[in-house]
Amino acid sequence: MADQLLICTDLDRTLIPNGPQPESPGARERFHRLAQRPEVVLAYVSGRDHGLVRKAVSNYHLPIPDFVIGDVGTTIYRVEANGDWRQQEGWATQIAKDWAGRSRADIRAMLLDLHALRAQEGSKQNAFKLSFYVPLQSDRVALTRQIDERLQQQGIAARQIWSVDEPAGIGLLDILPATASKYHAIEALMQQQHFDEFNTVFCGDSGNDLEVLASPLKAVLVANAQPEVRRQVLQMASEGGHPDRIYIARGGYHGMNGFYSAGMLEGIAHYFPAIEAWLDG
Repeated sequence: MADQLLICTDLDRTLIPNGPQPESPGARERFHRLAQRPEVVLAYVSGRDHGLVRKAVSNYHLPIPDFVIGDVGTTIYRVEANGDWRQQEGWATQIAKDWAGRSRADIRAMLLDLHALRAQEGSKQNAFKLSFYVPLQSDRVALTRQIDERLQQQGIAARQIWSVDEPAGIGLLDILPATASKYHAIEALMQQQHFDEFNTVFCGDSGNDLEVLASPLKAVLVANAQPEVRRQVLQMASEGGHPDRIYIARGGYHGMNGFYSAGMLEGIAHYFPAIEAWLDG
């Protein structure tokens, strides 16, 4: 076991039990115990902005993280010991180059006639995150192609992150700078804090976690993930040549069901068995 362990985790329906499946009693408390270990550096990696992350920490009694990667990887914050959140401006400077001086409003104007796209609320946008609601019945393949073609014609390097808000029954689309993603932001944090792929683990559940889940990093897919996400992760990890770097929680660990934080603990223990002593201590 490494001297330090970087645990990166998605929030909604991963650490936060806000899906339809039940949470195992005591699972979040066990994770809290793990996160408090001096060996552990905890980073929340979320589509939420910093205000909504703060709200989640309070409402769900989550451990205070050391870092927050927010807005689907477009912002990175260090959480100071005094509770202040300090944004890492170097990351914003780095990803800004992809949009060639164009603003979020400029890019929105290029897509106005794509009527399947409905802009999300202003609170869910930022300088480098253009977010839409998309009906689930929309032709995602055609939309993806149309958006790519228009932005490329303008010299804009962008990526599209698709996911689903299950409770609301609506598709979600985030358009970001090409180098802005959960995975790239985690890589930047790893480099800054001197972690590598051997002492870093990521936990997630949804489509906007796919790139990290199928990356060379050790990764955990919680048991409440949708079957389609599970299928995609396994396929992408296999095609990438590292199927051994994805663990799919199935339940049974310490009698827990594998959903949410129970699945996180199950997967982290798979890669780092030494945490057993920490959880029991």
